[in-house]
Parts: sequence; structure tokens; C-alpha cells
Amino acid sequence: LAATLAAGNSLEEACFFANAAAGVVVGKLGTSTVSPIELENAVRGRADTGFGVMTEEELKLAVAAARKRGEKVVMTNGVFDILHAGHVSYLANARKLGDRLIVAVNSDASTKRLKGDSRPVNPLEQRMIVLGALEAVDWVVSFEEDTPQRLIAGILPDLLVKGGDYKPEEIAGSKEVWANGGEVLVLNFEDGCSTTNIIKKIQQDKKG
Repeated sequence: LAATLAAGNSLEEACFFANAAAGVVVGKLGTSTVSPIELENAVRGRADTGFGVMTEEELKLAVAAARKRGEKVVMTNGVFDILHAGHVSYLANARKLGDRLIVAVNSDASTKRLKGDSRPVNPLEQRMIVLGALEAVDWVVSFEEDTPQRLIAGILPDLLVKGGDYKPEEIAGSKEVWANGGEVLVLNFEDGCSTTNIIKKIQQDKKG
């Protein structure tokens, strides 16, 4: 803890590294120390464990560590209720634009307000686990509000990405990202891929 603070890190970051080091030590037999390589591996591992699912505070620490490594952080958001090929392709393309990809996911209550009482089909925990299992996704975090503007303002990614027909200035969090010197980009979704259409087809098949 003292060494990390002396190196110019914040108390929050120092606690993160101290906890990572403690995790290495308790995994050893007897009294032991932690090498720089072991600590680096532990810190990198912290950022990638739990299928990438993190709390907001854990994510902030992971992003801070990524930035110290000179990594470009990309962020996107959505409901991702029934994951389909269009989602996978979109996330893979977003990931190629940087070194780390954050996916912010609407909570169940947020999704219901946005999509209606019949949604989500899959609860938040399951949606986050599936997203976190994708190779393109580094971190997954949820938000309760109607938009992720507050969350994005707290993370301030280097690149904010959104899929669809939005104009960059219409994207939640775009003003905050621009003000911080970041970029905002709109990517196209694959034609013919839609969660709504999938749900309609399932309902039609049941009737048939």
C-alpha cells in the first residue's frame, strides 16, 4: 500500500493493488512475498475474472489500471436481451477499435421502462454473464437509469460507440466524452438481426 502511494497512485488505486497482492499471498504456503510479475498477473486477472462482470467501482479501478498500461478503452451500451449474430458482430467490431471493451447493460427495471412490461426476456444477471463470455468483451457493468449518461460520465472512455441510426450528438454521454477529449462513433448493425423480430417469430411459432 505504502509503495503504491509513494509511486504517485491514488489511495483508491493503492488499495486495489494491495488487495491484489494480498490475494496472491494467501494462495501461498507459509510466509511469502509477491514478485512484480505475480502482482501484474493478479491485476490483469482481476480485470478479466467473473466473466467480465463488475460493479461500477470495480470497473473504475480496472479502467484506471488499463490506462496506466496505455490501453485505449472503448465503451458501448444496450439491453442485449436475446443475444444474436448482429450483437456479436457489432461488439467484435467495437472491440477492434481499442484495447478494452466495456459493455454497459440496462437493468431489468430500466429495460422494462424502455421496452415495455414484457421485457426483458432474460434477467440482468443472465444477460451480463452471456455478454461477459464473449471474447470481444472485457468488462460488463449494469446501470439502473434510463440512459447510461451518469455511468459514462464517471468512466469517460476514450471512445464511446453506439449501434444504429443515431447521430453522435444524440448518444447518451457523448457531450461528456467529447469534453474529455474522447471520440464518439456510430456503427451499423447487421441487417435482418433484431431481438424484436426473434421474439415475434417465437410467438408466431407457438401459435402455429
